[in-house]
Amino acid sequence: MNVQPISGAGRTREGTRSGRTRRGTRGGKGLLALALGTALLVSACGGGGDSGGDAKSGGEGDGAGDKKASQAAVTIAPENGADDVATTGELKVMAEKGKLTSVKVADSNGNKVDGNISADGASWKPTGHLGAANKYTVNAVAKDSRGRASAKHSTFDTLVPKNTFIGTFTPENGAKVGVGMPVSVKFSRGITNPEDVRKALKVTASPSVPIEGHWFGNDRLDFRPEKYWAAGTKVTLRMNLDGVEGRTGVYGEQVKEVKFTVGRGQVSVVDAKSKKMTVKRDGKTVKTIPVTAGAPGTTTYNGKMVVSEKHEVTRMDGATVGFGGEYDIKDVPHAMRLSQSGTFIHGNYWSGKATFGSRNASHGCIGLFDARGGGDTSTPGAWFFNNSLVGDVVEVRNSDDETIAPENGFNGWNMSWADWTAK
Repeated sequence: MNVQPISGAGRTREGTRSGRTRRGTRGGKGLLALALGTALLVSACGGGGDSGGDAKSGGEGDGAGDKKASQAAVTIAPENGADDVATTGELKVMAEKGKLTSVKVADSNGNKVDGNISADGASWKPTGHLGAANKYTVNAVAKDSRGRASAKHSTFDTLVPKNTFIGTFTPENGAKVGVGMPVSVKFSRGITNPEDVRKALKVTASPSVPIEGHWFGNDRLDFRPEKYWAAGTKVTLRMNLDGVEGRTGVYGEQVKEVKFTVGRGQVSVVDAKSKKMTVKRDGKTVKTIPVTAGAPGTTTYNGKMVVSEKHEVTRMDGATVGFGGEYDIKDVPHAMRLSQSGTFIHGNYWSGKATFGSRNASHGCIGLFDARGGGDTSTPGAWFFNNSLVGDVVEVRNSDDETIAPENGFNGWNMSWADWTAK
């Protein structure tokens, strides 16, 4: 019997443990890992298997990885490159076989045009008008039912108007006014599209209060709250008349912001019967002044009247208000206008001090004792002038006359809120 030497057995063990065998074993594991990694990479890229199927399904929902063109079609009116486009009624964006997801419109200055996408996503329209003589850019995006996007870009030019109008506003920007001052805009042309013009003017207040506009004729639009402004209120008028067709073929050309502040609350009540004026500030009586109102036959209007102008000294000629040559006073002191027809509250040096508080002797104005030239600051006329603001209210009661017409000056406070807001 042949017996293998022990040394041979040792070689066999050594061979089993040999570096070659070990390196061969490690090399096999490395190949296996590489093969598995490659398989995973192929699976991920190829979208195979359950997870790959889910990824594909998600792609169909948002268009990711879907190489097919979107079925959505975007249409913009007016057509690209159009000119002489009307400022209202022509701009519209539409989508077929899809829904609009984004519509951005801006003019050449970068001013954005606000608008709304319809509930069904089929159309977009601007919420206001466009400006005249401007270039507009439209960028719109719609998506189809598979989430694939379709975009369109377009530009057009709006018309250049041959005829224009402007609005002259009161009060001035930065003014401090009394509690009765309305926002009043006087147009240079008669307006036949009043609703379009009204929408282009916005008046806001802080603290906030409902404010409504009222037309006087076809060329004046006033705004006010239901009651006098609260003292300290900050009021803003925003005018966006550029491109508004106020009447056929006549377009506005203003974009402007006007801000003013309401001062302390002063309202003065003139009793034509007792011939006294009570001055109240923020609800408290600060002074009682004897006055002279309109004489019989030339009585003073009743009603709430707003101070619209202030003059240290002015000329008053009866011929300008229908009184012929009855008077022509070249140096009336401390005059404040209350109506367009010629009603003032002013200083009076010619009637004699005893007249005030005892007799109505004017041609319809309210007179306060004053010095000629207005240089004496101690007189009632000087005091009242120096303590009044444009926009303060002077209310006349108990006169043998009618109530002043709301449009005769800034005197819309003589209308009820229901009448003021009625169309």
